[in-house]
Amino acid sequence: MGEASDFKAKPPAGIDVIDTFAEGGSVYHLIREDIIEGRLEPNERLVAADLARRHGTSTNPVREALQLLRGEGFVTFALNRGARVRPIDQDFVRDISEIGVLIEPALTRWFVGMATEADIAELERIQGLIEENNFADQQKHSELDTAFHTVMYQRHYNRHVAALWWKHREVLRAVSRRFNFTLARRAAIMKEHRELIAHVKAGEADKAAELVARHVEGSGRHILEQMRALYAARAG
Repeated sequence: MGEASDFKAKPPAGIDVIDTFAEGGSVYHLIREDIIEGRLEPNERLVAADLARRHGTSTNPVREALQLLRGEGFVTFALNRGARVRPIDQDFVRDISEIGVLIEPALTRWFVGMATEADIAELERIQGLIEENNFADQQKHSELDTAFHTVMYQRHYNRHVAALWWKHREVLRAVSRRFNFTLARRAAIMKEHRELIAHVKAGEADKAAELVARHVEGSGRHILEQMRALYAARAG
């Protein structure tokens, strides 16, 4: 099997992404990682000059990065208080997950109505790679799983909704990277993907939408359960 980078998921066409090779994009990812990994603590003030020194850059890329992180919800801005780290807590994950439960069924229902044989073949190809990997490489699984869902949403006419899905998907992916999949969650993902493909093949839009709602809700619930277990272990 190839390296994880060979399976890098790509956003739907026309959706802006951060250029990781540009200076601003690099700083954005560095600060984002510091927030996710806890090196920048919840509610910590983010001073552009300090971050610029920390990452060996000027303040302009840092200010740009902070605005991008604000758009994702990782950073908050308050009058006379400046930028601060938004706590990556259970409420944050719950809110992001609930947005997915609301919008993904609608995206899925639309996809079933216009799916081609090539679309179904691509879903089956990616699912085959997911099963071949079988969670051995979790980063690779994450990329493939995102690519699987992107097949269904990438051509949706409402680019604002597609962009919203991608942004929140990437946020949850970043947060979930801290946790391993339980055996129960692994089994559910495999089963639900196969059932989803079957519904698409049969043109069962409502069943596919209902399944995706359960699938997304289950993903969010899994992350929340892992977070609770982590906090309980730290408290003990």
